Amino acid sequence: MNDIHTPQRTARSKPSEAAVGSFAVPTWMHWMSGWQHNHPESAIGLGNFDTRMAEDAIASVEIKAPIYIAGLARSGTTILLELLAEHADVGTHQYRDFPPVMTPWLWDRWLSRVPEPKEDAKERAHGDGISVTSRSPEAFEEVLWMAFFPETHNPAHSNVLNDSTRHPPFEAFYREHIRKLLAIRGAARYVAKGNYNLMRLEYILKLFPDARFLLPIRDPVWHIASLMKQQTLFEAGEQAHPRSLDHMRRVGHFEFGLDRRPMHTGDDDAILEVQDLWARGREVEGWAKYWAMVYSTVADQLDANPALRDACQVIRYEALCKDSEPVLESAYTHCGLDIDHPVIEAAAARLKLPGYYQPAFEASELDLISRITWPTAARFGYAE
Repeated sequence: MNDIHTPQRTARSKPSEAAVGSFAVPTWMHWMSGWQHNHPESAIGLGNFDTRMAEDAIASVEIKAPIYIAGLARSGTTILLELLAEHADVGTHQYRDFPPVMTPWLWDRWLSRVPEPKEDAKERAHGDGISVTSRSPEAFEEVLWMAFFPETHNPAHSNVLNDSTRHPPFEAFYREHIRKLLAIRGAARYVAKGNYNLMRLEYILKLFPDARFLLPIRDPVWHIASLMKQQTLFEAGEQAHPRSLDHMRRVGHFEFGLDRRPMHTGDDDAILEVQDLWARGREVEGWAKYWAMVYSTVADQLDANPALRDACQVIRYEALCKDSEPVLESAYTHCGLDIDHPVIEAAAARLKLPGYYQPAFEASELDLISRITWPTAARFGYAE
């Protein structure tokens, strides 16, 4: 692929002690999140009580054109979330919202009554140079999806939710949850990052016909290298800190680690092949097959559904980092967010291609990735 950057080969390194140490989970969080995860019906009941407590505050809150950022992990979803979350009109989940994601109103009332400690931004567990505080935006709505769709991370069944999906209790709960979050943040527009929402695009558009979607995609060579790096890190972190494995399951983070689960795109044979390749230690081929499977499914959905295609904007990670200003301008316009050009310039200055690692593929592995991913990559504008 001529326009896909082919890096020089470097050694595959082990995670640092600091990176592994960041997987430690506090005891109070472990127990609270465990109760919520193990008692979904009770948690939903508390969420409905939370809505009644917030009734007056959300009476006039409307959900207008919610924005969804969805892509495979390591495609640029986090930086897009951070940039959009800085907009004055935007409200998102934050790190401080977990564990009690189901009851955001009462939890926020509690937090407002206790002293807020001073904190320095710390690099997140991914070891990717992104530093966060408790106020940083984060992806937590997956907790809701798991409570209402218990099979949503079961790779033995299709994880696709489309315009024929119906779940009235979830839909009512979800809308009220978003309204509460907007009221808490004093925001007009909801923004969510959710990797698994790639398999729910049509369903979400059915719920919110004015929704906007940003779908990042990344050069498969670098993307697969980053995915493999994270798999190594998460395995080490979860082995050293067993509670972190429970934590990842409870937040709906199955992309990496000891309980890695691929999204089932509706193709039983394809998902079984990916799982078999991973089980046999053929990581490069497994990730390449997975990348192609997921993004070809997305491309098929966009081709078949004009309304969805109009609601979505695909963002190539390389263009986001290299031609940041026009890409960001286009993304904000697509989302219907007004923004001054100096803000775009400042945001663009923060974007750059990663320099903290290099893929370590042999020539044969590069050829394998190219052969597997090329047909799908071409559909998103990558040249061979």
